[in-house]
Amino acid sequence: MNGKQNRLTFTLLNNTPLLLFTFLFIAFGLVAPQSLRYQNIENVFKQASYVGIIAVGMTFVLLTGGIDLSVGSNMYVSAGVAGLAMQRYSIGPWPALLLCLGIGAMFGAVNAFAVAKLKIIPFVVTLAIMVTGRGIGLMFSKSHAVSFPDSVTGLGSADLFGLVPYPIVLFAIVVFCAWMLLERTTLGRQIYAVGFNKEAARKAGINTEKSLITAYILCGVFASLGGFISVAQLGNVNAGFGKGDEFDAIAAAVLGGVSLFGGVGKVFPGVVLGAVFIQAVSNSLVSARVDLYLHPLIAAGFIFFAVFIDSLRSTYLAKLSRRNIRVEE
Repeated sequence: MNGKQNRLTFTLLNNTPLLLFTFLFIAFGLVAPQSLRYQNIENVFKQASYVGIIAVGMTFVLLTGGIDLSVGSNMYVSAGVAGLAMQRYSIGPWPALLLCLGIGAMFGAVNAFAVAKLKIIPFVVTLAIMVTGRGIGLMFSKSHAVSFPDSVTGLGSADLFGLVPYPIVLFAIVVFCAWMLLERTTLGRQIYAVGFNKEAARKAGINTEKSLITAYILCGVFASLGGFISVAQLGNVNAGFGKGDEFDAIAAAVLGGVSLFGGVGKVFPGVVLGAVFIQAVSNSLVSARVDLYLHPLIAAGFIFFAVFIDSLRSTYLAKLSRRNIRVEE
């Protein structure tokens, strides 16, 4: 009987994102039926695409047991510099995108060097880079908004074959590539191993520094790509661009089942559901005409709940390990 209860509890904890998403779908469908319309659902996925892409990058770092608080500043600097280059040097959208991704990779490389080589705590490093990056961005832009041409903003509203918005298509491509890397490659398995037990991974012959460097650089690249997609929908980069997106990305990943303790979590369907869940909450609150000032409190409640579930799951799995109980996913 205990074995069945353990397996049931394990299954429920591992499928928390799906359960929460189902509950939200039903609850807000009853309160605000208009939120279930096709156009509204499409908008939720479209608006969730850029946070989802950032959350995918954040997943790589979280899986190693680290964290990256600098993704919001990364978005601001990389998108802002790309926009200024388009304004001043008349470069096209694709070279601007490559420039944006290059700056994102530089952010990730700096974080990776400090964490992997200098052995500085990820929270401290990325917090410092968050503040520094925001200052660099303000210095470049002089706190002025940076507008993007129609060649970029058009992508934010265009559809592939007139059916699927491009932001959703790019999100799907990112999720697929990340899923393939984590689930079907040796490097992906090594990233999981480093997060699960770094010392054991090192003793097993895994190059832990390589795994950490890869995770932080990918996080930086995906953050800059998310920033570019966001600005394609918004049209400009202002002084507040990217602020708070790091917490949305972390919340989306954790709500999707990625553990803050490392070594546990999946990009699909977990992180995808987490990102859509956060955006669906925001849109549903608007549809239900909930007081605007209550939105941050409700969002904070969901983040707290996600962290609580993550802690509960980790504690439960630790107890199973001590009891030598084998539970299959």
